[in-house]
Amino acid sequence: MKMQLIQPFINAIDAVLAETLGGPVTIADMSMEEEGYRKKGVAALITFKGEIEGRVILDMQPTAALKVAHTMAGEDLADPDQAVREAVREIANMVIGNAVTLLNDRGYSFKVFTPELLSEEQQAAVGAESEATLLSFSTEHGSVFMNISMRYFRRRSRERVPALAT
Repeated sequence: MKMQLIQPFINAIDAVLAETLGGPVTIADMSMEEEGYRKKGVAALITFKGEIEGRVILDMQPTAALKVAHTMAGEDLADPDQAVREAVREIANMVIGNAVTLLNDRGYSFKVFTPELLSEEQQAAVGAESEATLLSFSTEHGSVFMNISMRYFRRRSRERVPALAT
C-alpha cells in the first residue's frame, strides 16, 4: 500500500480528533496486519470503489467516543449509546471527507460510500482479503484506531497494453 494513499487519512484524523477532543493527538503505533480485524470499541466502516478500492475502519475506545459525543452534542446526552454511535459515524465522515478532498486534489478518482457501524458479520470478513495498515492514536480520552486497506488500480500509461486493430 502506498504511503501517499495513507498520509491524507493520518493528517485528517489528527486534525479532526484534536478539534473534537480538545487536546493533542499522537501516533502511538503503526503496524501491518494480515489477519482479521477485532474492534476495540465503537467502529465505523467506510468503503471505496474506483481507481482506489478498499476500506477504512475508524475504531474508538468507548471513553474517547463518549467524549466526542459530549463535545458534538454540547449538552447532556439523553441516550448515550445512540449518541456515541452517531458521533463515531460523524467523526468517520469528517475524517474521510478531509482525506478524500486531498486524494481528489491529487487526481485520484473513486467513489466513497457512507460510513456505517461495523457489524459482527463484517468484522469477521474484514481483513481476510488483504493486508492492512493499523494505526493507533493516543489521546487524553482514550485510544483511536484506524485500519486502512486500499489498492490503487490506475496503471501508468507505459504499462498499458495497446489494443491491436483487427
